[in-house]
Amino acid sequence: MKDSILLSKDAFWNCMNVTVENSFILGEYFGRNSVNITLVNCAAESLQGFCFIKGLTTKNCNLINTTLALEYSDVDAEITSHIDSVKNPSSGIIRAKSIGELIMESDRIDPSKTTIITEEKQ
Repeated sequence: MKDSILLSKDAFWNCMNVTVENSFILGEYFGRNSVNITLVNCAAESLQGFCFIKGLTTKNCNLINTTLALEYSDVDAEITSHIDSVKNPSSGIIRAKSIGELIMESDRIDPSKTTIITEEKQ
């Protein structure tokens, strides 16, 4: 998908090998139970979005009003904006301007498997 506006509550659930470029996505639960989702130059707004994804890659993306993001996802995320909250990512790296709330429940995930890099001091 390229150069689009997507308004959907449950966009890209249970799908594989999807690339979205230069698009705006507004959806509550983006990408649940999906594999190999890539977003390039996108803006997204989501409640509990980007969760339960194996192989999530974002490049030069903005997350607007996005909370409880990336739960149980394996990520390589380059977010050029603030993220309101991130909850229990499974593994990978998250680069963001800043993160409002970072929830890492060690009884549910291994926090050492995820690297968090922010531009602004937390």
